[in-house]
Amino acid sequence: MTRRTEWPGADTTGADPGPEYAAEPSGGLPEPGRGAGFGEGAGRRSRSRSRSSGSPSSSRAEKGEPRDQVEQARNICLRLLTGTPRTRRQLADALRKREITDEAAEEVLSRFEDVGLIDDAAFADAWVESRHHGRGLARRALVRELRTKGVDPAVIDEAVGQLDPEQEEETARELVARKLRSTRGLDRDKRLRRLAGMLARKGYGEGMALRVVRQAIEAEGEDTEGLDELF
Repeated sequence: MTRRTEWPGADTTGADPGPEYAAEPSGGLPEPGRGAGFGEGAGRRSRSRSRSSGSPSSSRAEKGEPRDQVEQARNICLRLLTGTPRTRRQLADALRKREITDEAAEEVLSRFEDVGLIDDAAFADAWVESRHHGRGLARRALVRELRTKGVDPAVIDEAVGQLDPEQEEETARELVARKLRSTRGLDRDKRLRRLAGMLARKGYGEGMALRVVRQAIEAEGEDTEGLDELF
């Protein structure tokens, strides 16, 4: 029996509709001339297959499922960590601003800690080393900075505890020595306030600042009587 194939636009009046909707060959491929775009029935079958065979990833993307958030959080953290160490708190804040869910953020941040990409203790140690020797910051200032970055107080105490008090005072003397020349020509009280204020801004305590400034001024032959009253 000869099999008919109906084409779009053909006159099908009185024709048997069976061949148009006949089952596809066992190989799963359409018969010649019956591609996915031909015939209303083929179109329905094609759309049905497309809906039922959608990939899991596209389905997750449409629904905004957690795995998409995890991948997005991972990419954000990797970009932020490129060339610049950051604390867990800094990364968590960045993820929150980008509307990453807490669950996805926690998963990614914990994983990054496990593999060593986030290490707040190492961050704090490096920060203290760099900021003390590079900027001359004392313990107080270092503690303030690390707190703003979300480092745990116990981790901060351990990091700044590595600063030797004698080393800290020696750094204060070096700071004053560099600044001393630029204050020459000022009256004594203004000179003392400027030098002590510089140390205070860098986190040095009042007692140490007073002692270091007094010794530097006295070394130049300046009278320091009444210096205590300025602080």
